[in-house]
This record gives sequence, structure tokens and C-alpha cells, in this order.
Amino acid sequence: MSHYHAIVWLDHLEAKIFHFSATDADGISINSHSPNRHLHHRAGTRTGNRAPDDHDFFDAILDALEGAQEWLIVGPGLAKTAFVGYVHAQRPTDIRKIVLVETLDHPTDGELVRLARKRAPVVDRMLQP
Repeated sequence: MSHYHAIVWLDHLEAKIFHFSATDADGISINSHSPNRHLHHRAGTRTGNRAPDDHDFFDAILDALEGAQEWLIVGPGLAKTAFVGYVHAQRPTDIRKIVLVETLDHPTDGELVRLARKRAPVVDRMLQP
């Protein structure tokens, strides 16, 4: 069951997606299957590169967001901005659905849903004419 709002918490290894309303929330977890487990840039390396983004992971997140019209994207590192960039490049018609991008460490599922319910009405008020 999908709702109008959804929140995505993600890092490079895992995503938690909750479709929610004021009284209900349905959640799913998706794991990246990328073989690249080393994700951080290290100073002094010859290439200075980090692991590439897992596009299959991002596609699975997009599939899980199906039906939601407003997306709140949160997470602790750069994965959230990489995901937003992927949506912009691959699904430009969906970029308008992203109404909030915010840094958030590692909440419990309950904390994530509470945050989502708190942020969604604020976003809704900002978007109304």
C-alpha cells in the first residue's frame, strides 16, 4: 500500500523506505549488492577515487517509491545526494517529487517515521500557494 508521502533513509549499503500517512506506515529495506564495500576516499591513494554509485540499488529504491508523490530523502553521508543526482539524470520527471533532502545519522525505524510525520506537514505548508 502506498501513501502520498514517503521517506527514504539511505547510505551506500542500505535503504529504508517508508510510505506513510498520519496514522499508518509501511516500510521496506533494500540492500545494495555492490561488491565495492570500501566507500570512503582515502588521502594519499594513487587514484583518490571512491567506489562508484550502485545504479541497480538506486533503481530498486525508485521502484519502492512507486505511488508516492512527495519524497523526503535523508541519510548520513553522500549517498542521499548521489541518489538525488541519479534521479535528476535518469528520471527527470520524478525530481519534483523530492521535497526535502536532509542529513540524518542512523535512526531507528520508529524515529524515522516520527521525523517523516513531523517534516511532511511543514513541507506541505511550504508548497501550498
